[in-house]
Amino acid sequence: MHYDIAFPNLGIYLEHVGKNIDIFGFTIAYYGIIIGCAILIGFLIAAAEAKRTRQNPEDYLDMGIIGVIAGIAGARIYYVIFSWDMYKDNLLDIFNLREGGLAIYGGVIGAVIAVFVLARVKRLSPFQILDTVAMAILNGQMLGRWGNFFNREAFGEYTNGLFAMRLPVDAVRSGDITERMREHMETIGGVDYIQVSPTFLYESVWCAVLLILLVLYRKHKKYEGELFLLYIFGYALGRVWIEGLRTDQLLIPGIGFPVSQALAGGVVVFAGIALLYLRKNHKRMPLLKSEKVYEPMPDKIEGKKPPKKKDRIFKFKDK
Repeated sequence: MHYDIAFPNLGIYLEHVGKNIDIFGFTIAYYGIIIGCAILIGFLIAAAEAKRTRQNPEDYLDMGIIGVIAGIAGARIYYVIFSWDMYKDNLLDIFNLREGGLAIYGGVIGAVIAVFVLARVKRLSPFQILDTVAMAILNGQMLGRWGNFFNREAFGEYTNGLFAMRLPVDAVRSGDITERMREHMETIGGVDYIQVSPTFLYESVWCAVLLILLVLYRKHKKYEGELFLLYIFGYALGRVWIEGLRTDQLLIPGIGFPVSQALAGGVVVFAGIALLYLRKNHKRMPLLKSEKVYEPMPDKIEGKKPPKKKDRIFKFKDK
């Protein structure tokens, strides 16, 4: 197998981009390393946002563990359902995540279900939680797409545009290669290459822009849940376009239409209507208000000993 990746129209040539690394005799996929780093950074983002909005960051550390597990499970279940032909003859492959195979919509659905369950248990506002983790999820999507880069997957149809990516044929799944790619296949130094649209890059950049916009808007939100609605609206809007370029689409059985593209279109309509309606009517909906308010614990309390470090973060304040 050849491991070079190039962006010829940008003058970028990477001679050896492996899929994994060996550490103390263990083979670890870059895909898994990137997902792990994205999860860790997501925890830090959620905790920082919780502290900024006077919530208890420890709640998010507790919920985050369950949310991540639910998200990964949802992402895998979603992918397997719409790629059943790949797994029906070897069910154990369902549990092999090292080769990829996580659908982000399934991950979001799994995480959202976990949020509502945990919010009920902890008596917190699920909409406030969703707002708090929206940027963490976007960060995960932005970074996670680079796992697709190392796996040579999630790319689009042939292109010779500025960002065209050139891949050796023997490093790509044969099912992802279209007739148009084969028509434009090049042989360089005895190696066959295809040139594709780097849709993983498009989505990563799209998520980065959305992340910046949410950071700028978060202090101006009108109600709990607005940031999350803006996130799913913006993300789905990008996916309607990006999903149409990909060659490894998950298709609706019997119809053959890309399931993620159909879902993205539905989310855009739903979130758009919800944003317009709630912009004027959110004050009449008590569910969109946070149920608990926290205030910072002062570093010093007059007439008393300074609180211990673990007690200095937040204390509960009756509304």
